[in-house]
Amino acid sequence: MIVTIDGPAGAGKSSAARELARRLGFRFLDTGAMYRAVTFAARERGLDLADGERLAELASQIRVELVGDQVLLDGRDVTGALRKSDITAAIHYAADNPAVRSRLVEWQRVEAARDNVVTEGRDQGTVAFPEAECKIFLTADEEGRARRRQADLLARGDDIPFDEVLANQLLRDHRDSSRSVGALVKAEDAIEVFTDGLTPEEVVIQLERIVRSKQ
Repeated sequence: MIVTIDGPAGAGKSSAARELARRLGFRFLDTGAMYRAVTFAARERGLDLADGERLAELASQIRVELVGDQVLLDGRDVTGALRKSDITAAIHYAADNPAVRSRLVEWQRVEAARDNVVTEGRDQGTVAFPEAECKIFLTADEEGRARRRQADLLARGDDIPFDEVLANQLLRDHRDSSRSVGALVKAEDAIEVFTDGLTPEEVVIQLERIVRSKQ
């Protein structure tokens, strides 16, 4: 079974999807980590991220694996480096590149073919897995998402003012919804869930109820 969870940045998709997968006994597929890994690999090699052709070539050369909660880049654990603010700020170069997205969707489909999965991202229910048995669109208001993102960054050692976090999020929302391939769009058959005012536990309970109704 494939469960897709799409939605804008800061809606709490990753944490909710990871816990949902644990409760269901499914595998969690963090597709955003794949884009972050490509971005990290390009930065590490000193590539110009705006060079779309070179970035696509890099994506075809590296190997990204999701093993439990770890992200391996050519066999090396890079999990801790991927959530830094500089990677987040630059991830749009990979996310907006059609050739990179095509390559990563291939990776995602290979990973999902092995197990029951909960997969989260921006285009999982529309592009990567349009035939998924259960599709969820997780969202929240702009300020709530920005405060969640700010707290996540602070927990990782990045103390960034709220106004800056909000401005970056609004820019990312625009990029996510306006890209030519894999744009952030709610699938027609997705169930929309608003996390405003809900605790993380309440969100997961609601998601689990939805999934089990589809089994």
